Amino acid sequence: MTTTRFAPSPTGYLHIGNLRAALFNYAIARQAGGTFVLRIDDTDPERSKQEYVDAIQEDLTWLGITWDRIEYQSQRLAQYDAARDALIASGRLYECFETPVELDLKRKKQLNMGKPPVYDRAALELTEEQKEAYRAEGRTGHWRFKLDQQRIEWTDAILGDLSIDAASVSDPVLIRGDGQYLYTLASVVDDTEFGITHVVRGSDHVTNTATQIQMIEALGGTVPTFAHHSLLTGPQGEALSKRLGTLALRDLRTHGVAPMAVLSLMARLGSSDPVELRETIEEVVAGFDLSKFGSAPTKFDEADLAPLTARWLAARPYADVADTISDLGVPAEVGERFWTVVRENITSLGEMAEWWAVFNGSADTPVAEEDDAFVATAISMLGEPPYADDTWSTWTGAVKEATGRKGKGLFMPLRLAITGRARGPEMADVMPLMQVKPRG
Repeated sequence: MTTTRFAPSPTGYLHIGNLRAALFNYAIARQAGGTFVLRIDDTDPERSKQEYVDAIQEDLTWLGITWDRIEYQSQRLAQYDAARDALIASGRLYECFETPVELDLKRKKQLNMGKPPVYDRAALELTEEQKEAYRAEGRTGHWRFKLDQQRIEWTDAILGDLSIDAASVSDPVLIRGDGQYLYTLASVVDDTEFGITHVVRGSDHVTNTATQIQMIEALGGTVPTFAHHSLLTGPQGEALSKRLGTLALRDLRTHGVAPMAVLSLMARLGSSDPVELRETIEEVVAGFDLSKFGSAPTKFDEADLAPLTARWLAARPYADVADTISDLGVPAEVGERFWTVVRENITSLGEMAEWWAVFNGSADTPVAEEDDAFVATAISMLGEPPYADDTWSTWTGAVKEATGRKGKGLFMPLRLAITGRARGPEMADVMPLMQVKPRG
């Protein structure tokens, strides 16, 4: 059975970059009728917080990404203990005692000599007496996985055939001096025991994959199919990493971005297929094709979500947004008409509140100084609401006759005085929704 996983760390909120891995792995599992596992990588007790665990689940639920089971690494320490013991017994895990300062000096020396900064495996030469002496000094040992120094080869589902010389890579640290299991060990144990068949993640993990392949084999597991998608950049090709805090999924949700706009964009961005707005996540999954993605950096522009959201909203029936509209304070008797009028003039659900402010008279609608007198005269000729479908034409006709203004000079100042916007719905549709007389 096809089994994939999404493995976020609950040390912060999910951002748009995290979503690529979540969506790709979800789509692969759902296309095959397989299992999608949500794995919470919470082995770091100091940085992991329950509020982030809750937020991860809220964000995925908002998008419609469901999981078949949830696993917590913090509840699997016994399994990591067993793997540790097995790797020590087989001679693949060894204890080291260098301090960070000593390791840094070794790296600098190697670089100065024109050599790659690879750990020199000095700890393998330590005797038990030397190890005890280090412990007596108060040093705590960290543990490294001993790589077989040969080429590690695999076929990546996106990048194609890859090969990394293990001799050019430092033996990875799997256990810190304080005993905390690091991502590499915990992830390999989980992937092996959960029967993960496909792992899709960012291209910055390629070197990790090479070492993890040897670890999986050392633990007797089956190596999954790996795929490494390109990393996101900003619209000008700039690094996105510094902006990810402003691209949290919860913030997109707060700003009224439609979940289907996010899913439709991220399911195609970086592929050879055009972005197509989908109605449901099932349609997104059906149209997903991992083989269409390439290795080139992928430009992400948050602005692309606005037209997709606008198109999605314009197609929504009133029933889909009735509760949201009611929460704004829109009276039930005008709710459906309100939606019919504004839905093609918003790019997010949040903008509905701005339009309701226009209709209830709480919006700021400043008038150009040169139009003050004209607008004041016009407003004095307008009666009190409720207004009818023909109020706009009747009123502007009377104002035209009284002031002599016509065309844009007549209509634009009045539109601005009522809505505060140069564009928007037909004013004939706006007037019946006005709850109070415009202030002008």
